[in-house]
Amino acid sequence: MGSRLYVLEADGMQQSVVDLDDPTRLAFDYMRRIGDLLDAVTPAPPARLRVLHVGGAAMTLPRFVAATRPTSAQIVLEPSVEIIERVRAEAPLPPRSGIKVRPVDGMAGIAAVREASQDVVILDAFAGGATPPELTSSAFVDQVARVLAPGGLWIANLVDRAPFTRIRDVVAMAAALRDVALGAEPATLKARREGNVVLAAGGLPDAPFGSPSPLEYRVFTGRAVTDSFGGGRPSGG
Repeated sequence: MGSRLYVLEADGMQQSVVDLDDPTRLAFDYMRRIGDLLDAVTPAPPARLRVLHVGGAAMTLPRFVAATRPTSAQIVLEPSVEIIERVRAEAPLPPRSGIKVRPVDGMAGIAAVREASQDVVILDAFAGGATPPELTSSAFVDQVARVLAPGGLWIANLVDRAPFTRIRDVVAMAAALRDVALGAEPATLKARREGNVVLAAGGLPDAPFGSPSPLEYRVFTGRAVTDSFGGGRPSGG
């Protein structure tokens, strides 16, 4: 019996792919790596988490959390009412999912979230194929630090290419949250193409991307982060 795959396209590209029969099956490589991070967060699944998603699209990651940690409380900030209504009609969330979708942009939405109320904040937002610059600003990272509970984790999907100017700037800001880890495909690191880099900051799990880390995936932790992605400068916003 085949899976029911739902593909959401926007800005001329695939924004989300959801397996409606098995939400734990993540089609995109960077989402599988975020899934590894979420599985590694203490307490382990199926313990509940409080998760804030900045960017929702077809709600792939919220559905993953709802499937692996069924009692979790999740908030999704998705500015496109058109996308929200389309997904609601074509791929509705399961009943009693614990997922609350707010039609608001990331900066305005996170400012309304209570202080120290979230175990995980996930940034996975795009406009025109790029992360909106205000969501990689020092003002946004300050908001992330405000809403995270002690020991909480920030996960960000960032798109960049060598020499990784944007990533370096975000690393400089994320250091205020405590430990930082990065993961990327070798092709992205070798400057062959622009690609996804997953950043995690805050209360990092012992093996953030799983143990052993996935084959054909480079993981940077500790001193290796600043050695390879240091020299950035915080940006305003």
